[in-house]
Formats: sequence, structure tokens, C-alpha cells
Amino acid sequence: MPAISQPTLNDMRFFIAVAEHRSFRKAADALGVAPSTLSHALRNMESNLDIRLFHRTTRSVSLTEAGEQLLDRLRPALVNLEEAIGTVDSFRTGGTSGTVRINTSDGAARLLTRHVVPEMRKRYPDVAIDLVTEGRLVDIVAGGFDAGARLGENVPLDMVAVRFGPPFRFLAVASPDYFKTRPRPVVPDDLQSHDCIRHRFPSGKIYHWDFEKQGQEISIDVSGPLTLDRHDLMVDAARQGLGIAYVSEIYAARAIASGDLVTVLDDWLPEIPGLFLYYPDHRRVPPPLRAFIDVMKSLDPALRTGYLERDI
Repeated sequence: MPAISQPTLNDMRFFIAVAEHRSFRKAADALGVAPSTLSHALRNMESNLDIRLFHRTTRSVSLTEAGEQLLDRLRPALVNLEEAIGTVDSFRTGGTSGTVRINTSDGAARLLTRHVVPEMRKRYPDVAIDLVTEGRLVDIVAGGFDAGARLGENVPLDMVAVRFGPPFRFLAVASPDYFKTRPRPVVPDDLQSHDCIRHRFPSGKIYHWDFEKQGQEISIDVSGPLTLDRHDLMVDAARQGLGIAYVSEIYAARAIASGDLVTVLDDWLPEIPGLFLYYPDHRRVPPPLRAFIDVMKSLDPALRTGYLERDI
């Protein structure tokens, strides 16, 4: 039997990328290579191993049983290899370099750009930071991101999560002028007689306002003449007296501090854990992402002491 030609390190990286993305195009985008290069390399790998690793159709890519077994063995082995290589990264001339790509909510991006990014530029000038803000939740692996930044409740269970910043609340807010002609709501059901500024998700679904008090949970599909898809626009609309908005404290804090907005139903709106940076737990943490996490952790005590009043 002729000797099997061993796959190269690049072949193994290509294989894992396609297996995780379930798409040659998405894997190629994440790796920065042409799809044809990826396809050719993996066909050669299959030919050299004399085994089929992928089922291919015009619309989908999936692993064969042999491919599944190879992925289960190869992924941790490659992680260990890359971790070993990564241990010497800091000894290179010039230190850590590269790009860290993070998919975030708009609110998380505001905090990161105002605190973590400036410090990253000081400590790691050769690291480029690519922040992509989206209202919808995305698969960060399939999207080619190193990490995501979202509310804790939105972090997938199979991810490693690192908290940053303090807990905060979602608030029901309106301008003082709005309440000159209307009574303030005392319980959530009172909102049914008010103009509410609704929040539309990118999917088109309208967000229901959630309330909790002494173990009682209420979710209300509010009505109102205005629907928006961004928290900052909802805050602006509330300041103009157009109704009651339900927004993150991150966006409303400055307007509340200035007196432009007042809160209602405070006792029905408990704190939530806050924001988390998260990344896959089965991959080696790339040096640029590790640097970003280290900087974020070093700044976290400052982020937990009154940043809402200062920044947004």
C-alpha cells in the first residue's frame, strides 16, 4: 500500500474552517483566501487521504462520517499546536499584531470604543480592531468573527463569556412635558392608555416590554404611533414628547441626568447582568483577541464606577 501523503497545517486549517462554516465561500472569506483555492486544497487532501470528507451540493456542504471523526480529533490537536506557537508570540520583534473582529450591539460598541479601543491603541499599536454593529444576533463563527459583545441573556451557552461594565436596567422614560397632560403609569398595564414608542427588531418583530416585581413577570405588547429600530432614536423621540420609550439605561442616562427625561415604573424594572464579550471555547484564543480581553479586564473596575453618567 502506498504511503499516505500527510496534510499540511494549512490543509488542516482549511478543513476545520469549512467544517465549521458549512460553506466554502464563508470559510474562504474568514480565512482571506479565494474559494477556489480552498476547494482545490481540500480536494487534494481528500485525494491524498483516499477518503471523502465532505458531502457537496450546489447549495450546501456537510461532513461525511469520516469527516466528522477527523474533525473531532483534529480540532483539539490543532488548538494545542496553535497555543504552543502562540506562547512565543510576545517574544517576536514588534509584539502582538493582527486584527480582532468583534460583532457587537450598538450599545456595547459605544462602551468599547470609548474605553477599551483607545487603551488598545496605546498598548498594542499593531493590532487593528474591526467592530461590526448589528441589531440582529449572528453566529460569530459562521460570520468569521473572533468574538461577540452582547447582553448576557443573548450569549450562546457554548461560548466563553467575559463580563465588562456594571449591571444596568432597561427603563421606561418620557419627557416631563409628556406627563403634563397624562397621568404617570403606576403599573405596567397602565401603558395601554399611553402613546408608546415601539422597538422593531431587524427581523421585523416588535419588541415586547418586560417587567418584573416580587416574582411576578409581565410582558406587554405596547401600542403607539411611532416605531423605531434604534435606541438612540427612541431616546430622541421621547425627549421630543412623542411618548414613552423602553430603552437601555446606557442610552437614557445622560438625558435623565439633564432632566430631559424622567423614568416611570422603576420598581418594575430590575437590574440585568449587563454586557459580555464572548468567543468560542473550542478554539485557541488568537493573540489580538487575548490582548483585547486583557485590556478590557484591566479597565473593568473603572467601567463599573459610574460610566453611565459620564459617557452616553
